[in-house]
Amino acid sequence: MRVTLLGTGGSAGVPMIGGADGAGEWGVCDPTEPRNVRSRSSIAIDDGAGGVLLVDTSPDMRTQLLRARIGRVEAILYTHAHADHVTGLDDVRLLNRSAGRPVDAFGTQATLDELVARFGYAFRPWQPPHFFRPVLVPRVVASDATLAVGGLSVRLFEQDHGYTRSLGLRIGGFGYSTDAVGLDAAAFAALQGVDTWVVGCFQREVHTTHAWLDRVLEWVARVRPRRTVLTHMGVDMDWDWLCAHLPAGIEPGFDGMVLDIAG
Repeated sequence: MRVTLLGTGGSAGVPMIGGADGAGEWGVCDPTEPRNVRSRSSIAIDDGAGGVLLVDTSPDMRTQLLRARIGRVEAILYTHAHADHVTGLDDVRLLNRSAGRPVDAFGTQATLDELVARFGYAFRPWQPPHFFRPVLVPRVVASDATLAVGGLSVRLFEQDHGYTRSLGLRIGGFGYSTDAVGLDAAAFAALQGVDTWVVGCFQREVHTTHAWLDRVLEWVARVRPRRTVLTHMGVDMDWDWLCAHLPAGIEPGFDGMVLDIAG
């Protein structure tokens, strides 16, 4: 199984729009370090047999998929309905064309209800043979479900995202927990024995809806993965600083990073 980190930034990316000269707000991130350039968070999971599960459709999805040379996906899993995880949805029509069919969109009832309310045209039945709009088939899942997608068995678990809930996932030795500020006993049980964990870590200071560095370090001490990769990082998370200060076994991710997962 191969996991590609398509984007590793927070909701505004790095750099954020703005800056004294309009060229971007970098915070403490060094603009000369290319791994500090972060698009909005998403991953693609290749089952090794040609099937790709896309997790979220970020606003940067088009450039992310082109960079990763991913032209076709088996299905999409939505972790939640926040804009930085869904607003690339319109470009799914190109994925429809590649696959020659509608694409399944998995999510909780609340997430899919929000997507249908905002992108209703994308969930209308397909009228063959062309794709002039995205065509997704809503597949409602429970937050503790296990899905079969292509050659992948995907175990879901619920996460506290402050004012809402999000989905984490576990596939074999791989775990993914973006956009969470709290994990309950069921989430930790789902992550037990995970080898590689990609986890959101927005900043160094306490945050109301996203895990911060000290909280992630506490989680890692409990989960004890062999390898932890940080994602959903904001302008407080400079690449060189992180590499110099993170404990062994924990590292920052970067856009385009590829993780080969055994088992």
